[in-house]
Amino acid sequence: MDKVEVQKIKQKALEDHIPIIMDDTLGVVDKILTDIKPKKILEIGTAVGYSAICFSEYLAENGVIDTIEREEERVIEARKNIKNAGVEDKINIYLGDAVEVLPTFNDKYNVIFIDAAKGKYPFFLEQAIRLLSNNGVIIADNILYKGYVMSDYNKHKQRTAVRNLRQYLKDVQENPNFETEILEVGDGLAISKRRY
Repeated sequence: MDKVEVQKIKQKALEDHIPIIMDDTLGVVDKILTDIKPKKILEIGTAVGYSAICFSEYLAENGVIDTIEREEERVIEARKNIKNAGVEDKINIYLGDAVEVLPTFNDKYNVIFIDAAKGKYPFFLEQAIRLLSNNGVIIADNILYKGYVMSDYNKHKQRTAVRNLRQYLKDVQENPNFETEILEVGDGLAISKRRY
């Protein structure tokens, strides 16, 4: 992987105000991936490919990342970035709305990283549970959403996102098959490990 290129991708995303994984969040995910050495990662929300590129470093030999993005413009940029970083043989991008794409997937994934439409998190969780391998981990980014999720925030503009993120946390914490920890890194991270 071309580290210099990865820095350029990060810099450009920040300049263009494209939301990418925060450094402290990436630090936590890096540790999880180092422990697991995943063969297959599913990412919901590619943006410009920055996180997938970073995650690809931790894949087991011949491992692969499947990532879904609904905005065509972002997919074009992500493909270019992934090629420039020299990891195009490890990452497959699927163009489309994850709500429609996920039900067509049937592979099992060691790690599933959720970072897409906040209002769809409960649906993403349902699909992630279906696609997760034994001993797999689901990681949901931005789960505290600017602190709104744990406060009594109820403004109209973000109400659906906040309500659905709260629902996600409730669903995953009440699921007896998972052990979930919520970290206040970045914009909040929920790490759910399947119990076996």
